[in-house]
Amino acid sequence: MRLAELKGRNPREISRSRRDFLRAVTGAGPAAVLFGPSLLRAMAVPKNRKAVVVTFGGGARDDETFMPDGQENIPHLLGELIPQATFLSNVVNRGILGHYVATASIVTGIYETFNNFAAVSPNNPTVFEYFRKDLKRPATDAWVVAPSNGFARIGESGHKLYGPGLGAGVILPKRLLAAALSSGTDGARYQHLLRDNYETPLYAPSLTGHQIELQQMAELLKLSVDDFAAHARSLVSPDELSVYIAKQLMRQLAPSLLWVTLHDIDIAHSGTFSLYLDGIKRSDRLCAELWQAIQKEPEYAGKTTMFILPDFGRDSDIDSGGNGFQHHRTGDAVSRTTWMIVLGPEVKQNVVVDRRVESTDLVPTLGAFFGFDARFSTGKPIVEVA
Repeated sequence: MRLAELKGRNPREISRSRRDFLRAVTGAGPAAVLFGPSLLRAMAVPKNRKAVVVTFGGGARDDETFMPDGQENIPHLLGELIPQATFLSNVVNRGILGHYVATASIVTGIYETFNNFAAVSPNNPTVFEYFRKDLKRPATDAWVVAPSNGFARIGESGHKLYGPGLGAGVILPKRLLAAALSSGTDGARYQHLLRDNYETPLYAPSLTGHQIELQQMAELLKLSVDDFAAHARSLVSPDELSVYIAKQLMRQLAPSLLWVTLHDIDIAHSGTFSLYLDGIKRSDRLCAELWQAIQKEPEYAGKTTMFILPDFGRDSDIDSGGNGFQHHRTGDAVSRTTWMIVLGPEVKQNVVVDRRVESTDLVPTLGAFFGFDARFSTGKPIVEVA
């Protein structure tokens, strides 16, 4: 079934198409066979659990992913990760379809309503603040690797009960790279790694919040500025740079909660379909690389759950109010209905959950996983993976 055939369909029907496709490709079974009505754990939560969350700042449509014509673009998700995972096929985003505000909604578990292009903190407590305050975790135990300067304040909210001093450290790889290259003469060669926003190229937010500066990163990650710049020169995309930083964080600090936002897919706003497909293929590969890194790191192997989800989708090709793969303006089911992959040692493998959940359900799910109370979130724990 192609996206054109999904026009006018509701999230349930889109979910069913994904489910049927995955069953045909991977042999995934229905979650209802394996799960009872509630699996929220009554036992004490182990203290050594870790979670890595990967979000996509720029959704990929089913036609280019979870449909027959698109499966060649996601071989790692289909062949390596989903057979080990629980796949949630009906994840709905009912909020604003802008990348920063949508990511903030996922991070807080409540639909944020601020201007997507404003340099502001989320209004509601973030998962990092719940995690650190309730569990008394140090600042080094929660980190965000963010795709652009516009995400500088994603790590902590403006909520009066939380806020400054209780959030996550935020690393902006593009900003770090710009600083590392500023003293040289070849900075222009790496503009493909430095473009900050695909949707609004002229947007240049002021940097506020507690983002990590270059020298701080070098000290924290035991990585010289020259080594960082040299490695960046070998990369072809900003997301590769983000995953490189994430791996360094895992190796040097081993945070229990690590959040990585990928952004290459959003190059679709340029209108070039081939670059959009390249972004999908790269994101597919990088997710697999992160999972492989988790298995190789002693601090993570055997005790880490990984969550992978887009912030939202993209327009269909036939909607007169949108621009097909290029944008996400219509707010229809294709733009709002996404998915989530969850894999880890306590997660059922190769099963599909097709009941409706919302992207705001991730924070309370992480609360059930770690043992903190996401008290202001409007979401509910996803009991199949909590």
